[in-house]
Amino acid sequence: MTEPLLKVQNLSRHFGGASAPVRAVDDVSFEIAAGETLGLVGESGCGKTSLVRTLLKLGPATGGSALLDGVDITTSSGRHLHELRRRMQVVFQDPYQSLNPRMRVDRLISEPWALHRGVMPKARWREETVKLLESVGLRGEHADRYPSEFSGGQRQRLGIARALALNPTLLVCDEPVSALDVSVQAQVINLLAKLKRERNLTMLFVAHDLAVVRHISDRVMVMYLGKIIEIGPKHSIFSVPAHPYTQALLSAVPTPDPRLRGKRKRIVLQGELPSPVNPPSGCRFRTRCWKATSICAEQEPMLMARTPAPGLLTACHHADEQIISTYCSTG
Repeated sequence: MTEPLLKVQNLSRHFGGASAPVRAVDDVSFEIAAGETLGLVGESGCGKTSLVRTLLKLGPATGGSALLDGVDITTSSGRHLHELRRRMQVVFQDPYQSLNPRMRVDRLISEPWALHRGVMPKARWREETVKLLESVGLRGEHADRYPSEFSGGQRQRLGIARALALNPTLLVCDEPVSALDVSVQAQVINLLAKLKRERNLTMLFVAHDLAVVRHISDRVMVMYLGKIIEIGPKHSIFSVPAHPYTQALLSAVPTPDPRLRGKRKRIVLQGELPSPVNPPSGCRFRTRCWKATSICAEQEPMLMARTPAPGLLTACHHADEQIISTYCSTG
């Protein structure tokens, strides 16, 4: 087997003092293969943004490592970090805040080339800017406009074009459609899927909308209170989810088929998300879980393979029985 493009091992990001740290990301491990899109989902406060910022080294890691093609992002600095950041680009959540309103589009898109000299000859900046604009569904003449002259969806396309300027090996999409109208979201998601096929992009796609993640991801990773609690191929996550939290998230996804709405049981979680300063003992989800037993309070479940769902890793003491129950109910 080939080595993964991104290999994260026991990564942690804690805030505050040593006496009562906020465990935003706590001992997280996962991999992303070249050309793969990994979707990351979880409710607000689960640690998604902290994980992304740590991977991009916009904040220091408390422990662990994150290897991009074998080079540890968490310990890199200076010239080495500058090169790593050329290979890791990000599409931000808010297209209104991520683009400098005083810069024309041609300067916005060519700015990465100015920062990373030698990647693109200056004589070709205008030509390549036009190509990038056209690749995201905009026109060449848009290069002479300012961000304020574009809609939210168009601004996000500009952000995608800028992220692709350096031809990155890893594209991090941090909730790229959550600030857009629903009618525009599908257009941007379809654009990203098209660019992924054309450029063989590797993506970490962060979202709280499971329907969006299902459309674009190859695998899905579910996060809860700083921990990865389930990860696997999207067909396993959506057809035989083993973790109760994943089941609750999926039960809230709207279905367009009215015949199926009455058959799906809505799982309403009780209580609030616990504090990452003082997480529950054992399984962190147990205080809101209807399946919890005494072992859930005593032992932290390990993220491990589950059968008969190939490729599915789940951190739940009762995962196997839930998978078997799902298979039996579906025949």
